[in-house]
Amino acid sequence: MSKLNQKNPIAVLGAGSWGTALAIHLADSKHDVLLWGNEPEHIKLISDQRCNQQYLPGVNFPDSLQLTDSLELALASPSWILIAIPSHAYRSFLHNNAHLFSDKVGVAWASKGLEVGTGKLIHQVVAEELPQCKKLAVMSGPTFAGEVARKLPTAITVASKSESFSRQISDDLHSGRFRVYLSSDLIGVELGGAFKNVLAIAAGAVDGLGFGANTRAALITRGLAEMMRLGEAMGGYRETFMGLAGVGDLILTCTDNQSRNRRTGMLLAQGQTLEQVRKEIGQEIEGIKTAREVVNLARRYNVEVPISEQVYRVLYENCSLEEAVHVLLSRKTSQETY
Repeated sequence: MSKLNQKNPIAVLGAGSWGTALAIHLADSKHDVLLWGNEPEHIKLISDQRCNQQYLPGVNFPDSLQLTDSLELALASPSWILIAIPSHAYRSFLHNNAHLFSDKVGVAWASKGLEVGTGKLIHQVVAEELPQCKKLAVMSGPTFAGEVARKLPTAITVASKSESFSRQISDDLHSGRFRVYLSSDLIGVELGGAFKNVLAIAAGAVDGLGFGANTRAALITRGLAEMMRLGEAMGGYRETFMGLAGVGDLILTCTDNQSRNRRTGMLLAQGQTLEQVRKEIGQEIEGIKTAREVVNLARRYNVEVPISEQVYRVLYENCSLEEAVHVLLSRKTSQETY
């Protein structure tokens, strides 16, 4: 690994596909960036190769991107911190390393998901484990890591209660091919980013069953209705779900095979087991864990989420896809409401 020669780099925590892509983008945007990963052998390999061949093959690292497997070094003096680790790992990661986070440094995250067992949004987990950190932000939207790393045009939403911190993030991320929109709705942005993964599994399944474009369009539309109902009940803003972090991310993950969750649904439709699907995908499939939490939240808030309920039944109750589809189609007719 290169010797650190940056004074106040942006610290990106998580050297998977998304963390690496964001680190590359920030470095391409003329910022000093320090990318941390928890596997020393992997960090040494990608540092030597100047490319994360496992997750983003063929995309070279800019000179201003450096790497480390030392969390103490990564958090020694960053200008701000961007976390891109799997959502289910946040509680333990932050709890074990809270002492390394300065109260003077803003913390943002680009992960999507709900805490397993509680259904808590990531900003709630961060606030509980890092009470000293007051500048918090989430970034979300229709983003595939490979396209960001290859400099294809992208737009995201950054949500924060701190306008100065969200402006700092926006200024650092913004480029001619990367546009940032600002919001104060952490609940809506985070729920949209998590919920869409469940619906993407459903979309992949109906496409895998050969049900056609009509079915996919109906599923996305009614899935959005579920997302909006639950989001508003939890305190999110209705307009958030009509933006990039809501319908934008939903369309992306439901319609493109770069989505691991969509591919999960397609593989299930081909008769693969969840164990086989996980092995073939080879990366975290957030929608599997999120399906249980979405259904539990919907019951807690007394909100109907029929599509998500059937995804849950398929994943956890040995319900066949054909039976799940039959249940959805045989429901009573109703007014089209959101």
